[in-house]
Amino acid sequence: MRMSSLVGRRYKERPAEASLDSHAFLLRGAYIRQVANGIYSLLPPAKRVIRKIEQIIREEMDRIDGQEILMPVVLTRELWEESGRYESVGNELLRFKDRNNRDLILGMTHEEAVLHISRNEVSSYKQFPFMLYQIQTKFRDEKRPRGGLIRVREFTMKDAYSFHTNAKDLDDYYNKVADAYKRIFKRAGLPEVVMIKSDTGMMGGDIAHEFMLLTESGEDTIVTCDSCGYLANSEVAVADIKSYSEEIKEMEKIKTPSCKTIEEVSNFLKIPLHKNAKVVFYEKDNEGKPVMALIRGDIEINESKLSKIIKTQPEMAKDETIRKIGAIPGFASPMHLDREKYTLIVDHSILNETNLVCGANEEDTHYKNFNFKRDCPNTQTFDIAKVRDGDICRECGGKIVLKRGIEVGNIFQLGTKYTKPMKMRYLDENGKEQTPVMGCYGIGVGRLMASIMEIKKDKYGPIWPVTISPWQIHINAIKYNVDSVKKTADELYDTFIKMGYEVLLDDRNERPGSQFADADLLGIPFRIIISDKNIKENVIEWKRRDGGKESYKASKEDIVSIISDKIQEEMARLNG
Repeated sequence: MRMSSLVGRRYKERPAEASLDSHAFLLRGAYIRQVANGIYSLLPPAKRVIRKIEQIIREEMDRIDGQEILMPVVLTRELWEESGRYESVGNELLRFKDRNNRDLILGMTHEEAVLHISRNEVSSYKQFPFMLYQIQTKFRDEKRPRGGLIRVREFTMKDAYSFHTNAKDLDDYYNKVADAYKRIFKRAGLPEVVMIKSDTGMMGGDIAHEFMLLTESGEDTIVTCDSCGYLANSEVAVADIKSYSEEIKEMEKIKTPSCKTIEEVSNFLKIPLHKNAKVVFYEKDNEGKPVMALIRGDIEINESKLSKIIKTQPEMAKDETIRKIGAIPGFASPMHLDREKYTLIVDHSILNETNLVCGANEEDTHYKNFNFKRDCPNTQTFDIAKVRDGDICRECGGKIVLKRGIEVGNIFQLGTKYTKPMKMRYLDENGKEQTPVMGCYGIGVGRLMASIMEIKKDKYGPIWPVTISPWQIHINAIKYNVDSVKKTADELYDTFIKMGYEVLLDDRNERPGSQFADADLLGIPFRIIISDKNIKENVIEWKRRDGGKESYKASKEDIVSIISDKIQEEMARLNG
């Protein structure tokens, strides 16, 4: 490829809308162009990177006996109603009607579609296990797209679905996929990715893990232990907390005028936040009852954990809902309320605390010395707490440290969540109908490209791993209009092309500074610099993109073997 023909305008200025470096470099380097919020076109450099990532994914999916298919982007309402997700999924699912007034959706995930194939094509235990995968466009109507390709609305994803006759077989295959994912990320230049326990979320199922790239620019909070290596997404992470028990005192009512928040109460009474019993109300649980969540005042509620208990998505309660059960907004607690009117969910953090301050269910009034075991006997407690920096690791007693990360892949053990309601059946060896169990496994291809750029970079642009770089060799011809420069550059270009390498030749008569700035934005691993001065000295300059400003010189006769050997070494290192 010659730069004079390459479509895309690169520029120096950082775009104002780019909050992440990867977003800025993708725009500056002419990789992507925004069409609408969260919707992008991919230009040639990005498309070349994406194609290589997809090829790595295909090779590793085929290696574990995956079979590639292609399912429609547009799916029917009826199919999603079979699984129950047409109504349960919110506005992220784009629903529309065709000219015949039929309800359709744009697929954001394809469990229903793969069940449509599998239940019609597979009927005997002899056909199990099997895995189907695709690399396909999807659409998720994100409320707040961000970070360029990190969180978008339209995206390309590899999604795979495996089917098994028993849980043990699913578990074994789940581990095979996890190993395949580790190879994919290593080959793509991201050995830093870690596998962590995660929430099953909208996908449902029994077990889930995410593959996280640890980076300060990440949007997810990762809970880690500084001693034993415990790793979990904050949505499911657990930890112990320091307690502050003391000798139990008698409860007494106190006036707290206009003190509705924990901070206001603490300031008024001159007590620390942890001496409060905090109440948060939610509209309803799965039985339609209002929910009162009770937790220590210095801890936040983890709504992902709470949703698992109340079996619905938590929604903050209106004051009207709170008053209907006899509580007073801002001054509420479980004291003197009819438990039949609401559901009480108490966090473990309240269990062993003593002499807390809680609401009295009267305006401008609180209780001092609330003791849960004494004042709310026979009440079950749960874990609904967000884990914090400095909490105690349950695995080893070490200190919890919170880090940031970008999710680059996920795997789920779905069990029969989809196969049962969608009536997928097979005949076992005794001729009896059985329901198979299922796993699903996803990698966002564009997000993976952007994530790699997020950490493989310097202040000038990306530093692409050679396995996925848009080209492998970048030839900068300084003063290409000089005959000796043109002749040498063209000869090297043709030689590398014939050897099977991907080469970008800058054949523009741009100043060296402009050429090098563009080369940095394209991030190609090996750069060859040809100038009239070097030719006269019978040498050619070369450098690695990951080597900073350091450069080397070699004879014209040796340069081809040197660069070829370096590329092969890097390819072997990443693919090994």
